[in-house]
Amino acid sequence: MAFVYIMASAAFGTLYVGVTSDLVKRVWEHREHVLDGFTKRYACKLLVYYERHDAMDAAILREKQIKKWERNWKIRLIMQENPHWTDLYDSIL
Repeated sequence: MAFVYIMASAAFGTLYVGVTSDLVKRVWEHREHVLDGFTKRYACKLLVYYERHDAMDAAILREKQIKKWERNWKIRLIMQENPHWTDLYDSIL
């Protein structure tokens, strides 16, 4: 099992696209600023989008695809599934 996810600093804020095999743990690390990096620097603490994949290689390909997208395409993807930019963290616990 693998996940592609998008973290945001706020609705329509800074976006971060990532991939992981443990979504709960990885989102917790972002939220608690356990690791230095982009999400800590830009305060990306909200899980606003995720999708599940059966294999890590498929998830990595999808992550790379989304990372290449224009910002407005990423926003459109989020808006289709989460129009209110609700933090989805509680829903994955």
